[in-house]
Amino acid sequence: MGIANVVNMCSHLQNASRARLGLTSVPHTKYNLSLALALHRAGFLSFVTRGGKHPPDPATISTFEPEPLTTANVARQRLWVGLKYNSSNGGEPVLARMQAITKPKRPVTAKLDQLQKLARGLDAHPHKGLNLGETIMLTTDLGTLEIREAIERKVGGILLCRVGP
Repeated sequence: MGIANVVNMCSHLQNASRARLGLTSVPHTKYNLSLALALHRAGFLSFVTRGGKHPPDPATISTFEPEPLTTANVARQRLWVGLKYNSSNGGEPVLARMQAITKPKRPVTAKLDQLQKLARGLDAHPHKGLNLGETIMLTTDLGTLEIREAIERKVGGILLCRVGP
């Protein structure tokens, strides 16, 4: 069920970005959390926080303290993410395109040599090379990483999604 959540998160974030939403939520799962934190590290999201059904106040997001996670409220928890927009480019979304690579019934893996080709912009069958501003998120033994981080650490893994402007 984890990969299906990631696929849903990809389409949800792309739709929220196209709708010009500043704040959106996704279900709180460990796969969604790791992907959201990786997107935050890569600069595609402004913040990631855990909360309930109602969104936190954007003005006080830096001091927002979520309620403690217990077995009674774990099913109601959501991940609230802030989407970024490029003010110098007419308000264009930073995360304009987010396409799932791995499908729930077909995980797509890549070894280090394929990742190196993709990062340089070369095609590694069946995937197209990266364009400017694009990245691929993948899950490895070391957690969810951006493609360049995975190359630095010399690990391959399951390709989750392709993210770009």
